Amino acid sequence: MTHQFKSRQRGLSFLGLLVVGGLLAVTGVIFAQIVPTAIEYQAVSKAANKAREGNTVAEVRSIFDKAAAVDNISSISGKDLEVTKQGDKIVVSFAYEREIHLVGPGYLTLKYAGRSK
Repeated sequence: MTHQFKSRQRGLSFLGLLVVGGLLAVTGVIFAQIVPTAIEYQAVSKAANKAREGNTVAEVRSIFDKAAAVDNISSISGKDLEVTKQGDKIVVSFAYEREIHLVGPGYLTLKYAGRSK
């Protein structure tokens, strides 16, 4: 006697589709909130590199603030910079945090730090 076996269906159930879709949606929303902070970090780094051309601490901070106004940087200002000298070069260091509200009491904290080259 030959028995034919029914082929098992493969694929995703509707409930599985909803779970996967929900996870992708949540991940997309979080990613969409992280990307602008990463872009702002690049602008801060660029402004710090430009600011190191100054000769005094006040001038370095002023150059940074002008670049920050052009690039719409709101997380950090010139007064938050640490300006040091290594050899004959001026080094501009910065560090700041950004918080992204997720849900209820949950936050995602992003810590950014860098220095001029």
